[in-house]
Amino acid sequence: MKINDNYSRIKSSYLFTEIAKRVSEFSLKHPGKEIIRLGIGDVTRPLVPAVIDAMQKATLEMGSAATFRGYGEEQGYEFLRAAIAAYYGKKNVDLGLDEIFVSDGAKSDIGNILDLFDNDNIVLITDPVYPVYVDTNIMSGRKIRYLRADESNDFLPLPDGKKADIIYLCSPNNPTGAAYTAEQLKVWVDYATDCGAVILFDAAYESFVSGSLPTSIYQIEGAKKCAIEFCSLSKTAGFTGTRCGYTVVPKELVFEGAGLNSMWLRRQTTKFNGVAYVVQRGAEAVFSAAGQEQVRKDIEYYKENASIISEALKRGGIKHWGGVNSPYIWLKCPGKMTSWEYFDFLLEGPNIVGTPGSGFGENGEGYFRLTAFNTKEKTQQAMERLLSCAKAT
Repeated sequence: MKINDNYSRIKSSYLFTEIAKRVSEFSLKHPGKEIIRLGIGDVTRPLVPAVIDAMQKATLEMGSAATFRGYGEEQGYEFLRAAIAAYYGKKNVDLGLDEIFVSDGAKSDIGNILDLFDNDNIVLITDPVYPVYVDTNIMSGRKIRYLRADESNDFLPLPDGKKADIIYLCSPNNPTGAAYTAEQLKVWVDYATDCGAVILFDAAYESFVSGSLPTSIYQIEGAKKCAIEFCSLSKTAGFTGTRCGYTVVPKELVFEGAGLNSMWLRRQTTKFNGVAYVVQRGAEAVFSAAGQEQVRKDIEYYKENASIISEALKRGGIKHWGGVNSPYIWLKCPGKMTSWEYFDFLLEGPNIVGTPGSGFGENGEGYFRLTAFNTKEKTQQAMERLLSCAKAT
């Protein structure tokens, strides 16, 4: 037996596991310190009433022989896929129900989708980036080419013209909070078409977008022939602990005579048994009129927190990006500190936990991510601490 030696090429610890370890060690040494967490992108608002009502009703159904459900469709129940299709219809995007696949979250599908592609493909990833894009490809032994995202391009890089086969895009971006315009995404779609490449488009934060910016890559002409879209209810509707998302694989995606839609269906029916019925009923409720109104209030709550962070950083003279179309604020570490130095500074001084930018890639060094997912009170308290600490130093 031989192991997959590619695992020796990835970091021994996942970024957020390392953060949790350091915070735990600090807490043991300083048991009386109250730590405010603005690091991991986990929500704090509870599931909305429309979702709870739907899940309670579905739970009762599971307790009756007349309405009990056993194995469901691996690609998701039709009622949920119809609700998702209607949601896309409001974006002027027409999807067939058989182009929508319900999953337990975007993270799983972003990793699992790689089953469809040969390991000899060249992967293009913008840097800094969500670590899962990188680690899952290293695990498979693929060659990765990085495209620099920095202040010179407002953390929104465009194609460099070199060959790529698999392209990762995240907009609004994690970690930087930057969001592409329709014109910029069109450049990416045209590039992928010219290369014969597929775009893996992470739209997990689309519900935070304001104004006229696109919330789906399928709002861009030609995208159905070159892009797979991943979306999640984790941040949109507080499903981080409930687990539900969806992936869109258009039937127009055909490479080397093979349709990616039918390949993904075959993969899912073999390796995935679907999301729980009760959870899918809750997810369906997210897309109802009442559900949309209720989750929108939570999104606005988090966006207000982002504004609180942004205003505090402005007062402190700390350069930053994001926080407008995203729950993430991406800041430049003061005093030329490294990302982990600033992490330690915030943990040991104002007792705030954030995420070191270097954990998102080489180009993230010297930057830092804060999230808007705590309570309003804790967010305000954290910013008061941060500004007081900055004045003291």
